[in-house]
Amino acid sequence: MSFVEYSEFIQEGDVAIIFLGHDSMMPVKVQQGAQTQTRYGVIRHSKDLIGQRFGTKVTCSKGGWVYVLHPTPELWTLNLPHRTQILYTTDIANITMMLELKPGSVVCESGTGSGSLSHAILRTIAPTGHLHTVEFHQQRAEKAAEEFREHRVGHLVTVRNQDVCKEGFGVTGVADAVFLDIPSPWEAVRHAKNAMKRQGGRVCSFSPCIEQVQKTVEALADEGFQEISTLEVLLRVHDVRSITLPLPDFGSDQPLETPTDTPVPSNASVLCKTTTPPRDMAGHTGYLTFATKPSV
Repeated sequence: MSFVEYSEFIQEGDVAIIFLGHDSMMPVKVQQGAQTQTRYGVIRHSKDLIGQRFGTKVTCSKGGWVYVLHPTPELWTLNLPHRTQILYTTDIANITMMLELKPGSVVCESGTGSGSLSHAILRTIAPTGHLHTVEFHQQRAEKAAEEFREHRVGHLVTVRNQDVCKEGFGVTGVADAVFLDIPSPWEAVRHAKNAMKRQGGRVCSFSPCIEQVQKTVEALADEGFQEISTLEVLLRVHDVRSITLPLPDFGSDQPLETPTDTPVPSNASVLCKTTTPPRDMAGHTGYLTFATKPSV
């Protein structure tokens, strides 16, 4: 099992996602002899998981059932242990696209946090790219490095425990893109520029407050970055459902002088598909500021 390559069968040491319902999932590390408790009963790893195909429907000890899914960055974002606030798929999708990431890209990131964005970046740049991620907090850096090894993407990432605002990313002139998710990103703009290739590249900063955006935009402009823009992504999920609507009775379409023996049923109706916007929705998460370093 790897987060960047699909495996067909579940093996000992794999991370699997136990799907109990659309709003209820949990990650488990598959181990010989281990058990996982769910509301539907016990899942025995040796009998129910190891050797089974990912996607298998597993019957628990109480008779209920769950699905065992292959882990993906999207599922990991929904199930990871939160060590910090994280980025979700709506923002992640825009970041990976606007940074123009592709297989083989070299990316610098700070801070690592809980690794939500990191896993999405790693899948995008695999198999030949590399992620240099910097985390200020020592325990978070160590835990992130442990997770990357466990998820079998450790060869694609280098984790550094240092202050990016003072010490930079630990690399110079190698990055195609840089991502900043730190309290004072304007203090790291110069280090981001130094980490990027001479041919140029893209940079993104995520900030929850507009005052942070203002300072970051000024720093980007002072360092010669171009195409500076800031956006906010708001997601509205519409509910698609079937409804029955009555057909209006406009009378007979026959001329008045032509008698008809076919009465129009008064309860005629038609089945329609419709969408309903949400009554409430998730609001502001943060501002995404993008800029381009021109080639030297």
